Amino acid sequence: MANKRHIIFSAFVLMALVFSTSLAAQKDLVRAQDRVEIEQLMWNYIRALDSGNAETYAALFAPDGQFGRGATAVKGREALKKMVSDARQKTDAENKNGKKTPRMFHVVTNPHIEFIDKDHARYHAYWMGAFASGGGITSAGREVNELVRMNGQWLISVRDVDPQD
Repeated sequence: MANKRHIIFSAFVLMALVFSTSLAAQKDLVRAQDRVEIEQLMWNYIRALDSGNAETYAALFAPDGQFGRGATAVKGREALKKMVSDARQKTDAENKNGKKTPRMFHVVTNPHIEFIDKDHARYHAYWMGAFASGGGITSAGREVNELVRMNGQWLISVRDVDPQD
């Protein structure tokens, strides 16, 4: 009888161990998928910015998302779309007036994703803006972006390219 109880107890412990290991593995898999989705979000952000695609750029933000912090922050998708569109129009106008502005590329390095909870994360990185064809580096800095998952999709809530900490 004691042997039978020992076998039942052992089976119960084994099942509990398998179940908890399965849950941990599933959580790790979900977290890995979140990382891939966030990396894709930030790649899409840089591509939209560098190509001047205002529609795509704004769509990568939460509806109330913002670029910057404080009184000068650009808030909401329409304002974000206008910000990128205006920058693109300025560059196009300069190019038409004979001032050939080389294409700018943004380079992101040392990214780190910090998960706050299952639907919130921070994306930390260093960045620089560089002109093509030997035009040099125009700017550099550090960024801390607040990300939110809405309707199953990761979006930028706050993009801060000049954090004060």
